[in-house]
Order: sequence, then C-alpha cells, then structure tokens
Amino acid sequence: MQRETLIRLLEVARGDAPADLVLGNARVLNVFTGEVYPASVAIAGGLIAGVGEGYVGREAHDLGGRFLVPGLIDTHIHIESTLTLPYELARVIVPKGTTTLVADPHEIANVCGLEGVRFLLEASEGLPLDCLFMLPSCVPASPLSSSGAVLEAADLLKLWGTHPRILGLAEFMNVPGAVLADPQCLDKLMAFQGERIDGHAPGLGGKWLQAYAAAGPATDHESTSAEEALEKLRAGIHVLVREGTVTRDLEALLPVINEKTAPRMAFCTDDRHPEDLLDEGHLDFVVRRAIKLGLDPVTAIQMATLGAANAHRLRDRGAIAPGRRADLVVTSRLEDFRAERVYSAGRWVAEHGEPVGEWVRPQADLSRVWGTVRLELDRISLDIPAQGRGVRAIGVIPQKVVTEERVRPARIVDGLAQADPEGDLLKLAVVNRYGGQGVGLGFVHGLGLRRGAIAGTVGHDSHNLTCAGADDESMRTAMRALAEAGGGYAVALGKEVLALTPLPVAGLMSDRPMPEVRAQMERLLAATRQLGTTLHDPMMHVAFLPLEVIPKLKLTDKGLVDVEKFGFVSLWAG
Repeated sequence: MQRETLIRLLEVARGDAPADLVLGNARVLNVFTGEVYPASVAIAGGLIAGVGEGYVGREAHDLGGRFLVPGLIDTHIHIESTLTLPYELARVIVPKGTTTLVADPHEIANVCGLEGVRFLLEASEGLPLDCLFMLPSCVPASPLSSSGAVLEAADLLKLWGTHPRILGLAEFMNVPGAVLADPQCLDKLMAFQGERIDGHAPGLGGKWLQAYAAAGPATDHESTSAEEALEKLRAGIHVLVREGTVTRDLEALLPVINEKTAPRMAFCTDDRHPEDLLDEGHLDFVVRRAIKLGLDPVTAIQMATLGAANAHRLRDRGAIAPGRRADLVVTSRLEDFRAERVYSAGRWVAEHGEPVGEWVRPQADLSRVWGTVRLELDRISLDIPAQGRGVRAIGVIPQKVVTEERVRPARIVDGLAQADPEGDLLKLAVVNRYGGQGVGLGFVHGLGLRRGAIAGTVGHDSHNLTCAGADDESMRTAMRALAEAGGGYAVALGKEVLALTPLPVAGLMSDRPMPEVRAQMERLLAATRQLGTTLHDPMMHVAFLPLEVIPKLKLTDKGLVDVEKFGFVSLWAG
C-alpha cells in the first residue's frame, strides 16, 4: 500500500473525510466471529476503510437489508481447464461471486515454458477477477513423460519477485522426489523455503506424509476420504476441498469439517469445464452444495473466504474488515447462496449474474502460445504386437482422476492386440505432440465407447495428444482433426469427424467466449453419447489418463506407468 493511500484510508476510517462509496443498510457477515449484524461499509481507494454506522460517502448504495459477504476465493485452479482465456472466465464467474483465483499455470507451462506463464499474467491484467499465480513446480510432472518445456529452480527464480501477483511455488506433484530428497526437487523446495508452497499428495499417509510435510508443502487438494483429510490436517497441512468437473470430493470430506477443523480448510475447483461453470456455477455452487449436504451456511462461506485467504497467507482479503480489499458479494439468503451484486476492489462489477460497467480486455500476444501442436501422424504406428493373453488396462472410475489396474483378456487378431468395445476395452494412444517420435500404446477400460474414438491435446500434465478408440481408423481421424485445428478435442467415427472443439491457444484454450466454447463442447459430449458412453464428461477423463503422478495406472508417450511404483510396467500381464 502506498503511503498516500494509507493516509486517505485512515482519514475515511476516522470519519474525517468522505468515503468513495458507502454500502448502507446491509447485514454484514463477520467471518472472524461468525456473527451477522446491521452495518454500513465505507470504501476508499478500493479498500474497506470502516465497518459501522455514521460513514458518509461521495456515493451511497442502499442494500435493502440484504446480506453482505466477502468475495469468494478459489484456492487452486487451472485456468487452462476452463478452456477459455482469463477475460472470458472472469465474465462468467465474477457475477457468481468469485473475486480471487489462486491459479497454477503448469498446464500452459508444460507446453510453452515461462512464456506461457508470462502470457497468462498479461492476459489477466486489470480484470475485476484478481488472478494470483503460483509458479509451476513440476514441468514436466515427472521424468516418465515428455513435455514441451523443462523448468528447473533457476528458471522459476527468473520470475520470482518480478510480479506482484506471483505468490509462491505451485502444487509439488513429485512426491517421491520430495520425500527421497531428489537433488532437483530439493533445489526448488529450498528456493521457496519459508514461502507459499502448494502440495499435491493423493493418498499419501504414514511416514511418507510426515516427510512430505517436512519438505515444505503447506496445502493439499487431493484428499478423497475423510480419513486422508484428517491425517493431513494433523500434519499441519491446509486441506483444500475440491469440487471440479471430474473429481468431486466435497461429500466424502464433509464428515471431517467442524468448528475446529474448518479454519484449516477451504474450497477449490482445480479443473472445471465450461458446461459446469455455466450451468452449476463456480465457488457459489460449491458453497450451496456444502450447505445442502448439511454444512452450516456461515461455516461454508467462512471456508470460501477467510479460510481460503488464510491458506495462502492473503491478509488483504477474505473478510469485511478495515484495510482489506473491498471484494464484496450481496445476497438475499445465506442458506441458498446466490450472488445478486458483486463489488471488486470497491467497484460495482456485476448484477444478477451479468457483468456491469466497462470491462477492459487485457492485451496479450497470442502468437507466443499459438502453433504448439507438431505431429507427423503418418509416421506413427498404432500396432500392438501380441505378447500374452491378458493386458493391464487403465480402469476408469467415474468422477475420479485416480484409476485402477484391471487385467483384461486380450483380443488378438492377426497377431495384434485390438480394442474390444463389446467388453468396454478401448485402445489408448498417447502421442508426443512437440515434434518427438514417442508414442505410448495401451488399453483403457470403463470409458464406455462402443465405437469410434475421442481425442484431445489436453493430456495432463505434459499435454501430449491422447486418443482412445474402438478402431484404428477412427483414432487416426480424430488425431488428424486435432493436428489441423492446432489442438483441442475431437470425436470421430471411421473417416468422419463428428464433433470438434478447437483449442488453438497452446492446444489448451480457445480465444472465443465461454458460451461459444460450451456449445462446441455440448456437441462434442453429445457425439460421445452417440458412440455409447454415459460418463458425465468423458473428455475430462481422457485428459487425465496420461497423468503419471496420480494413482494407479497411467499411460504417457514413454509407456505404461505404475504410479505407486513410480516406474514403467509391461502392458502384458501374466
């Protein structure tokens, strides 16, 4: 805060000068005490100067006795997974009450390196949505896959301290590297020692959890059971309760949330697609769902505001109190939380779900993140020579990014292993899309396609092209469509492309408005249902099949990975 800003703030707080804006006739939710009481809120320079009565402002808004709560904070999100640029995302979620994101740009960093991070910083500048960033810690996620960039500690330090919206080190996914003191991992952890470090430790417990916590990560969004969350809380880790598109952990973690644990817990969305953001909502949806499942409304809002701010040491927001950012949401009912009006840094920016006032689109150079899909499909073979009678198939679990190892009988034709759609066994290919020749081949069980193929250049975290199909021709058609579009998602049947969502920005995002992207995704999902699947979002499931740091079995461009053993295994069982 500038000295002049503070002097002005104090003058307004004392009542010696008029505020820029006074919000009157409000019922203020105090997230420190859990109380609700009538008060006015005086705002100066985008900050809250005072909460009480008797303040005078150059402008006044009468809230008509409605509730006033802090703006919501998403503690962990990948903007890239919304498939849209920050400006388009903000126009959807700010009117729903979200005013701050803590984003991990490791998706675009895996494709474009530091240039990708710089691009997202530029593309989010000056928005009513305050986009804060953690520097990606695992690019690539591990040595078991190939990405478009490699970021070491020295690379991250080139950006550290150069931008006010960079907070610390993003989710540290290489758990064995941290626990076993891998030198490169220690370089990164030591470089950010004492700073904010996010964790990523699915299923971790016992002595390895103790070692991981000692290494520095202070948050974790990967708990999928109350028991796992409680053990992490006991280790001093802030538990971020995730409710995304595929992975929805809120209901499972609800039993561990109480008045003692809630201050150390918050909400996040991690990966959420346009259709869910537009139809269900963002953090407002998570708050409503938590309340519907039995959580006290005040506790739910505390977790989405003050708890979120505390998880990232954001002392300048998360509460309606003097000196904090005037990020505020007006609502008529706490128990059915829906944003009716939103203020960002004291500016009225949304009303009844729609943006208000002038929103300036940030200027960012798209050419830096364009043309990232480089494939030579004619040189790629999808043949899998038979080497046994059973295959280790990746088992899809609905609404989860974790998978199972399922041994299935192989279907052999002319000495080659083929997909068996009648048995829900599809061929899976992960193809290096950065000009390399690597291709990993395997099988996936549980996607539900009975014919055709689905493919995407969104393949966490290295984002190689991932394709699952019932036959090779459909797979090649889908992959070729993506190569020509510069990335995205495709559904094909034989030689026909049934649906396509182009994502030319790093092969991860569109430059179009979210409703337009959503319409494309609806056509895409309708096409997958035409091919037989009943999964809520099979594209998101496919996107996580290459993620070699989340158990149990995954496929990268280098081969089949047993995540728990952190090494490659044979496709053939027995």
